[in-house]
Amino acid sequence: MASHANALGAPMERREGRAKVTGEALYATEYTPPGCLYAWPVTATVPRGRVTSVDTGAALALPGVLAVLTHETAPRLGDADDPTLAVLQDDRVPHHGWPVALAVADSLEAARAAAARVDVGYASEPHAVTLADHLADAYRPEDANGGNPADRHRGDAEGDFTAAPVQIDVRYRVPPLHNHPMEPHGATATWEDGRLTVYDSSQGGDTVRSVLAALFKLPEDRVTVICEHVGGGFGSKGTPRPHVVLAAMASRHTGRPVKLALPRRQLAELVGHRAPTDHRLRLGAAPDGTLASVIHEVTTHTSRVKEFVEQAAVPTRVMYASGSSLTAHRVAALDVPTPSWMRAPGEAPGMYALESAVDELACALGMDPIELRALNEPDREPDSGRLFSSRHVVECLREGARRFGWAERDPRPGTRREGSVLLGTGVAAATYPVLVSPSRATVTAHPDGLHVVRVNATDIGTGARTVLAQVAAQALGVGADAVRTEIGSTGLPRAPLAGGSSGTASWGWAVHEACSSLARQLRDREGPLPPEGLTASADTEGSADAESPYARHAFGAHFAEVAVDRNTGEVRVRRLLGVYAAGRILNARTATSQFIGGMVMGLGMALTEHGSVDPASGAFIGSDLAGYHVPAHADVPAVEAHWIDEEDEHLNPMGSKGIGEIGIVGTPAAIGNAVHHATGIRFRDLPLTPDRVHGALRGAARH
Repeated sequence: MASHANALGAPMERREGRAKVTGEALYATEYTPPGCLYAWPVTATVPRGRVTSVDTGAALALPGVLAVLTHETAPRLGDADDPTLAVLQDDRVPHHGWPVALAVADSLEAARAAAARVDVGYASEPHAVTLADHLADAYRPEDANGGNPADRHRGDAEGDFTAAPVQIDVRYRVPPLHNHPMEPHGATATWEDGRLTVYDSSQGGDTVRSVLAALFKLPEDRVTVICEHVGGGFGSKGTPRPHVVLAAMASRHTGRPVKLALPRRQLAELVGHRAPTDHRLRLGAAPDGTLASVIHEVTTHTSRVKEFVEQAAVPTRVMYASGSSLTAHRVAALDVPTPSWMRAPGEAPGMYALESAVDELACALGMDPIELRALNEPDREPDSGRLFSSRHVVECLREGARRFGWAERDPRPGTRREGSVLLGTGVAAATYPVLVSPSRATVTAHPDGLHVVRVNATDIGTGARTVLAQVAAQALGVGADAVRTEIGSTGLPRAPLAGGSSGTASWGWAVHEACSSLARQLRDREGPLPPEGLTASADTEGSADAESPYARHAFGAHFAEVAVDRNTGEVRVRRLLGVYAAGRILNARTATSQFIGGMVMGLGMALTEHGSVDPASGAFIGSDLAGYHVPAHADVPAVEAHWIDEEDEHLNPMGSKGIGEIGIVGTPAAIGNAVHHATGIRFRDLPLTPDRVHGALRGAARH
């Protein structure tokens, strides 16, 4: 059997770690084929309208410039299921930042200079870009992201709320947020003998291949997409983005390889964002804290190009028992870039609002917020009535409280001080659904003892290569050093994207089945292996995507301690602690990294990150890392991530749940609740920036 050091759960180091820190690992725009050209997009400077003219003369006159593609000269594309990819096909400008031309040159510097020389004329049209000004225009969509029903009703939620002795009726707002992965979106594309090869920064190469094949009217087997190393995505690389289409168009137009890396300032308008959400939470309870009614209504924005509805009320359907409930989504179509997935779409903003409102209810009741949550713990999923495959929210809260020292907390707000600094602690629960998709995989046993696993998984920095080797080693009964994983190319067995905390569960299921099959063949086999080895394959279609009778979710609890400076309004997080119930943890080292990474991202959501649209120009303000503030090392305190042992036989052969997103889910509410505990002031709009906090503290002092 596999040695303990290689078993599932062991803290194995990432296999590609040395290659990454030494520069041996190549990312999408680090491939430079002979004769490679460089492309730089020209994007619209008006919020809505049409292109009336494009003067490329000055750009083409520059040394090294080969072409400037416009809507009149660019290759014609096939029908796009995703209209955000129909770039340079007509003269329309649906929002600021839409591509209107593409400069191509023999160096990056020349391409950038050429893009600056392209003179575009526009006919502007009236525009609307601010959600707060158009809440009344919001409509009921057919469904929200993930196919979730827009509205769900259970009982008479309105009537039960009105009759409840204790009522909380509050509004919370989360601004637009941007993914900003370390590696910007980029691609290197080349055509040869009617075949398209693309190195892309993507969370799923098979999806990119299918989309490019349709757009360029090719059979899929004439498109190869390689995503061997990806420098983060947080959802923004979960679907093909315009950069890969533009690179392929430019390569076809010029007949040479073309490399395109989006400038960071263009990411906000070309690769999706977390849409702003306006939440109204109404909680009705008995004096003992028993919930009678839960109402969560969300309004968000989408673009006029493609509808995307952040499913922020969906987690409320999962969390607490109540006599009745109502959850609803409304969306306003505006002249903004199309929003999309960002780490824990729906859950991150939705649980911030819900868990903040639960804390408000606990304060109104004079009740410990952990005990309030435990009191309203459901035995079935409230919305669907299904049994949970496993649910250990209360256990996470209790274990977190023990580790955090919650019992010593004085519940009265504003009682702990260090000079001019106010101290407070807060707690919030977290949830994220278990998602899984069909995948294929093969494994070959070679005569020299090496086992090669092949699956088109994508490692976006999570350690997928390492964990899949552990899954294979466990199923084969060998050490992980006897397993090699090949991932990141459409030449490998087809696999779903890395997203929705579903990658390892989906790929691992197929790898486990293939390796289990091979292990049986090896046990029954007599004599040496053939020179080419012995191969087994698996396809989990029909099993991984089978409907489960259980409600399957990961859960967690977050605790935060903050220090608030009364003189400046600055909020510093001193401690963050998370405890999770996420099935079987497959690698303790990479899991800890994922949990902590999510918590740090939640810290940014709570304190620093804020996208905003300029009402006049329609442009996102502060679209680079100088204007959009993500946490730096000095902002990140002592962060602890722990988990409880959870066995769940209703998931997959490994017994695992996704862990990539739940770390962000409860963190903003825990921090916000801690700030309230420190100051006695309830802040309901994120982020909690010094100006916002200082202004409220001064206002409270005057009254």
